[in-house]
Amino acid sequence: MAQAPGPSPVVPPGGAPQGSAPQGVAPQGVTQGPPPAPAPAEASLSLRAVLTSEAKPLRGGLTWRIYEDRPEGGKPVVLARSEEAQPTFRLPPGSYLANVTYGFVSTSKRVTLNSGATSDQLTVNAGALRLSGAVGEAKIPGGQLAFAVFVPIGNNPEGRLVRDGVKAGEVVRLPEGTYHVVSTWGDSNAIQRADLKVENGRLTDATLNHRAATVTLKLVAAPGTEAFAGTAFSVLTPGGDTIREAIGAFPQVTLAEGEYQLIARHDGKVYTQDFKVESGVDRDIEAIAKDP
Repeated sequence: MAQAPGPSPVVPPGGAPQGSAPQGVAPQGVTQGPPPAPAPAEASLSLRAVLTSEAKPLRGGLTWRIYEDRPEGGKPVVLARSEEAQPTFRLPPGSYLANVTYGFVSTSKRVTLNSGATSDQLTVNAGALRLSGAVGEAKIPGGQLAFAVFVPIGNNPEGRLVRDGVKAGEVVRLPEGTYHVVSTWGDSNAIQRADLKVENGRLTDATLNHRAATVTLKLVAAPGTEAFAGTAFSVLTPGGDTIREAIGAFPQVTLAEGEYQLIARHDGKVYTQDFKVESGVDRDIEAIAKDP
């Protein structure tokens, strides 16, 4: 038998059926939150860097950082980073600080992003320094040299170290200015210094000319004979300062030109030999193992 339909809900005029929540109102026991906020729109920022005197953009050696723009100060927060030559960043519209580092040179610029795409350019005020060494007319092998670059402060030419351990032929990018360069040949006292000027947009090639030579130390029974192995050598200045110590049959030492004393110790005995170093003249220095 068909079941008779139940009573229809009573609908007040212009209202919802009895027992149901009004339209737009959450049912009893259900919390209705605010509608989700729309995702913030993003804008694109494309950047490139050029040297002061050149129109062409730099193609490498760059590090880019995008910071929050904090007019009130405080430590800036890095929002994005890139090492591409011409990066593109996607950021919400607003004001930012774009920074590019090129070697030891850093440049910043405030940029404002609206919706859509923005491109900008930063000018890098930088030059470069490339170093080498020579003795007379002969180039010194690059692997035997090490350079240190300083910024003079007052009367101190080595006021602030910019970079040490610079290799021969390496390009060091620097802000425009005058720098004090120290070149060390070998690991003793063969040192040469020079003040060099770096100009924006230019590569400065500089060769520091050493006045030194490489000598081979030996302890022998007679001139020209085979050297004794296991000999301990000390090289001293005429004033008694130790310049270099070495152990072996014939160690090599690079020394600035001048006068020295060689002390050789072998089998509990000590032998001495005075010698002179002439710039560019490499030779053997022999101490004779004979009792006085």
